[in-house]
Amino acid sequence: MSAARGAFIPEYPLILKPGPETSQRWADAVILPDEPHGRAHVRDYRSLAGRNVIVVQTKTGRMGMYLMGQALFSAGLARAQGAASVRSILLCCRLDQALMELLMPFPEVEVWLSDAKAPLDVTRANVA
Repeated sequence: MSAARGAFIPEYPLILKPGPETSQRWADAVILPDEPHGRAHVRDYRSLAGRNVIVVQTKTGRMGMYLMGQALFSAGLARAQGAASVRSILLCCRLDQALMELLMPFPEVEVWLSDAKAPLDVTRANVA
């Protein structure tokens, strides 16, 4: 039995109205843990306002500053939509200890490691 719960929405737009001075920003996925379990589409959940949100940003290699920035700012963009609570998951295959220390002031960002040979085998990395 899977421990997964909530609506999984791949490629979620975090900017609702891009314009001449605002670029589109995407999360690799958004999970809404309080919604019915299963794959969903952005048209089903156009706004994050009032919802508990898990934002997911992924890369297949080592954690880097680009991915770390995506994880940090994606959480901020979800909050800007009015999310009730936000967790941000940074999913990668290898850590960078120098960057891990910089995440300590941001408890909403969780770093998870995926085994490149067994991608469904993930473990949470300790930030401290």
